[in-house]
Amino acid sequence: MKIREDSNLDEVAPNLTPMIDVVFLLLIFFMVTTTFLDPEREIEIELPATESAGEAQESPEEIILNVLRNGDIVFAGETLGSEELVNLLKGYAQNDPGTPVTIRGHREARHESIVSVMDACGLAGLQNLAVGTTQEEG
Repeated sequence: MKIREDSNLDEVAPNLTPMIDVVFLLLIFFMVTTTFLDPEREIEIELPATESAGEAQESPEEIILNVLRNGDIVFAGETLGSEELVNLLKGYAQNDPGTPVTIRGHREARHESIVSVMDACGLAGLQNLAVGTTQEEG
């Protein structure tokens, strides 16, 4: 009678290929579904509340101007002066005068600061303006 030798037997190991496939599919899923923050929305501004605020409809070429509490105007992470703002907005108006502009003013910012941004938009030829607010809970 011949006895088998254990050295000839193949080692049993789990097949990791399906598990690796699932991990990569999950990784791709999470990368695709992750929402990246718009740099303009990262600025901490406490917006005023309204009862009639609707859902924000953001277009891909929307200009978002932030007016800080102290009156500084921020666009794309840079603080702009009045003349710089008008020149920047004129460039956008030349490409498309209907470009939407959202003005996000801190609720404690002076009204004068927000009006000056609206005036700069008018001087540049942009008329599609919106004021950013949050919906009041209650």
